[in-house]
Amino acid sequence: MEKLNFSTTEREEIQRIYHQLKDEIGASMQPGDEEKLRRDLLGSIELQEIQRDIFGLNPILLGLQTAQIVVSEIGLKRDSVVAALLRARVESGSLPLDRVGQSYGPAVARILNGLQRIHELYRKNSSVESENFRDLLLSFAEDMRVILIMIADRVNLMRQIRDTTASDAKHEVSEEAAYLYAPLAHKLGLYKLKSELEDLSLKYMEHDAYYMIREKLNETKQSRDEYVERFIRPIDEKLKAAGLKFHIKGRTKSIHSIWQKMKKQNCDFENVYDLFAIRVILDSPLEKEKMHCWQAFSIVTDMYQPNPKRLRDWLSVPKSNGYESLHITVLGPEQKWVEVQIRTERMDEVAERGVAAHWRYKGVKSETGLDEWLTGIRQMLETSDDTEAMDQFKMDLYEDEVFVFTPKGDLLKFPKGATVLDMAYHIHSKIGSTCVGARINGKVVTFRQQLRSGDQVDIMTSSTQKPRQEWLTIVKTSRAKAKIRLALKETQVKEGLFAKEMIERKFKNRKIELEESIMQHLIKKLGFKETSEFYRQVSQGELDINTIISGYQELKNGQQAQIGDNRAQSAEGFVLETEPTNTSAAKDDVLVIDLGLKKVDYQLARCCNPIYGDDVFGFVTVSSGIKIHRTDCPNAPEMRRRYGYRLVKAKWSGKGASQYSITLRVIGIDDIGIVNNLTSIIAHEERLALRSINIDSHDGLFRGTLVVMLDELSRLEAVMKKLRTVRGVKQVERI
Repeated sequence: MEKLNFSTTEREEIQRIYHQLKDEIGASMQPGDEEKLRRDLLGSIELQEIQRDIFGLNPILLGLQTAQIVVSEIGLKRDSVVAALLRARVESGSLPLDRVGQSYGPAVARILNGLQRIHELYRKNSSVESENFRDLLLSFAEDMRVILIMIADRVNLMRQIRDTTASDAKHEVSEEAAYLYAPLAHKLGLYKLKSELEDLSLKYMEHDAYYMIREKLNETKQSRDEYVERFIRPIDEKLKAAGLKFHIKGRTKSIHSIWQKMKKQNCDFENVYDLFAIRVILDSPLEKEKMHCWQAFSIVTDMYQPNPKRLRDWLSVPKSNGYESLHITVLGPEQKWVEVQIRTERMDEVAERGVAAHWRYKGVKSETGLDEWLTGIRQMLETSDDTEAMDQFKMDLYEDEVFVFTPKGDLLKFPKGATVLDMAYHIHSKIGSTCVGARINGKVVTFRQQLRSGDQVDIMTSSTQKPRQEWLTIVKTSRAKAKIRLALKETQVKEGLFAKEMIERKFKNRKIELEESIMQHLIKKLGFKETSEFYRQVSQGELDINTIISGYQELKNGQQAQIGDNRAQSAEGFVLETEPTNTSAAKDDVLVIDLGLKKVDYQLARCCNPIYGDDVFGFVTVSSGIKIHRTDCPNAPEMRRRYGYRLVKAKWSGKGASQYSITLRVIGIDDIGIVNNLTSIIAHEERLALRSINIDSHDGLFRGTLVVMLDELSRLEAVMKKLRTVRGVKQVERI
């Protein structure tokens, strides 16, 4: 591995940024910070723990450049700077977070932990352009500074990769900047950084379009400047005559904005008229701000014809994120429409700093709670000289929502408390109606399981599953409830028709005349309040047809109906226990303990039930001799740690002819024949006996334990493999 060497240019740049950062945030740094940072960064270089990235960039310099953006363009201080500098080493795994917390405090460790979580999160998902995915990032970042550092880091990287030859990596980074980081910056009001990310991503991904627009802007700059001068000259005179203090400046649209407008309107550059806006910035005391702004507005609209449909009054009612300004579009010289923005120095400073910028621009929709959250950020950055208040700031914006992944990586949003069944019905009505559970992050769960942000959920279905009335209490979303009600009605109609047809056919075969009045009497006698429930139980095999026929005949003959409970058997509550056929140890089984000792008294530990072929060890007990444990016994680590001196080596010898009791856990989808299928496999195995089986079914999923008697480990693996082939079985493991 090549050692990280610093070029002369890099050394000079590091020194320059270091001294600049020290001047700007020196007051917020704590005693010993510089020495610890030097130790951690230089130490990692000497140990070759940090290498140049795929673009050949120096990670130490990148961290400093990111820290510079964090300080100068966002306004953060000590904790964010330290996190930006240490991020590369933490992500490499060479600097544990607990050590960071001890050296620099819990706030820095929390920021770095958030950066790591999000780094892992968006790496496993390909749909970074998803609006839901950006929301998930925000919900995962408890500390707002995590998102701000991510944006600053990507801005810095986009600045540095201009001349790289790694074209594929450059394209990927640019796509993420356009689809993920620029919208995030826009949501947070970081307008300058958002525009820079968009322009650079356009430059790298659509080179020709970017340079065409840039050249056109350069070509028209002189005529544009002359037009702006003609436009503002009379306004300047009138404002001065009114005694107002002000300055006027023009703002050209970003290249990315122009390109988007050209594509949206399907027009050439020459047909994009609003290439710039005029900004009138007044120097007014706080108590006269509104009066002066409206006075300037009156002067401008007296001189140029306004378009009333394009008036935006964020002065009387400011945006909820704090943005204040008057926007009006007027018809200027040469019959060109020009946007004029009127605001004060204070308003302009708030907007230009980014945090209170136009986060809800065209195409970005408002979200409940986001306004208040952004206002809190703006107030913190405006009123805090340090970040003590921000250490306590937790972003609970999305506390009422959860975001989960599908197996393909798509991201779905649900209200807090939503279950697997909600997700199943969200995907498709048929999937919802046949849902029996899911695999969440690889673990089998029932459809009652509540979803958590970041979960990867794979819905499991069964053709035998049908919606039930109680499902309405399980789901959270109105969409799922509506689909369940509809499915219940459809199922009820189908079951009723099927059950009626089946009863009529059975009666006809038995040559019994079916009278509706007697059947209704029988249904009431059976205790059914609703006829639909009676037919449902018939169609699902819960109520035997022969029992119905018998009860019908007794009623018809005037006898008292004796109706028994004759329901079809499933896995629910099935328990079978048998005596083991052979539990005695054969003479051919030999356990060699320690240094070849034989005929030593020992017992097999019940906590892990070792069998012939398992890797085992002996543990010398105080009163029960030697107990044999599997090496992967749950208690093994604690025994090794506390009583290592009492452990002895052990291994199997002989032919493995003894019978051992093994407990297996089986999980799967319930079916009428599931018990028979499981027991049939065991019955057909030689030298294998079923000692007990206990299975419980709930919501279409069954969980059970099988205790079998067998002679060696290799046979156990073969049996488990066969059990996994049973239809509906999802998991088989030894316990």
